[in-house]
Amino acid sequence: MASPLPRTLDVARSLASTLAQQGRGIATRPAGRQPAEPLELYDMEGCPFCRLVREALTDLDLDVLIYPCPKGGDRYRPLVERLGGKQLFPYLMDPNTGVDLYESADIIDYLYREYGGRPAPAAWRLRTLRTASSFAASLPRGGRGLRSQDSEPAKEPLILYSFEASPFARLVRERLCELQLPFLVRQCGRDQWQDWLLPQVRAALDMDYQPSQRHRQELVARTGRVAIPYLIDPNTGEEHFESGHILDYLQETYAR
Repeated sequence: MASPLPRTLDVARSLASTLAQQGRGIATRPAGRQPAEPLELYDMEGCPFCRLVREALTDLDLDVLIYPCPKGGDRYRPLVERLGGKQLFPYLMDPNTGVDLYESADIIDYLYREYGGRPAPAAWRLRTLRTASSFAASLPRGGRGLRSQDSEPAKEPLILYSFEASPFARLVRERLCELQLPFLVRQCGRDQWQDWLLPQVRAALDMDYQPSQRHRQELVARTGRVAIPYLIDPNTGEEHFESGHILDYLQETYAR
């Protein structure tokens, strides 16, 4: 179990990454339609180009099945080469349409046109500025979520309630990537002002919080509250709030 001070510093560095994202990956404007089957993204959490795609997925409120492909990984990196011909990330597969794509810009354009029913917003088309800020968001993390570590495989993907720019969810996604554990992201982007308040603040204000975003509503129905991240492991039946508790669980259960 990590000591409190290093973990506090890690959260601060993750918050710096969130600030560098310049507001992307927080709010959601749901897609015009939802895919029948989850999209599949072969991804490295610390990769700036992968981050751009994940930001767009949060914006569109599209769930995604992440197959982590950290450097040195032996589970999904070779599969990407067999499927697409090269180990290049991000790599998107859409089982609903049969489309598979490399290149973050092409993937983002596809997502907005196919599911958003509109072109990518102008801010997404300013690709040089967008990419520069994503590189800046990687710097505070010092390579977290980029290199593989030995782990026990998971038979079924884990489920993570998350939104891209959450500094706490980022810590969990980095560890899932390093351990090469596939996971389904259930998007929990903010779509009303009450979502911006921390759970502790909502409780202190005795606020009758009624989320409107679909997965936030699921969390309230399932657990009685909304706090991000929230992990469900169908392999063990374990469920956890709080990034620190989740990280300890992953270490004890899957790390070698």
